[in-house]
Amino acid sequence: MVPDIPRYRNGTFDPVLIAKYQRRFPEFDTKIISMYARGMTTREIQGHIEEIYSFEASPSLISAITDTVMQEVTAWQNRPLEPCYPFSGKTAPHAVF
Repeated sequence: MVPDIPRYRNGTFDPVLIAKYQRRFPEFDTKIISMYARGMTTREIQGHIEEIYSFEASPSLISAITDTVMQEVTAWQNRPLEPCYPFSGKTAPHAVF
């Protein structure tokens, strides 16, 4: 007995979750960058992803994702500072010294 499996030959199918020619979720990179920006190490990010998503991401994958924004981070860190920044301070009227 040969099963009769319908075939989809029009080729108009577009994946919803991961678009064609992509290898990862689009927001996956931003989540890793967000965790890295909060000071987590690549090993901590790896453990967090494994705990939350039950997915084992290698430290090299996490490093590759964070390296994509390192040029922008370095440029931001080395930007020229403004000569003057506005500051608003308040004093405590009942301060005890």
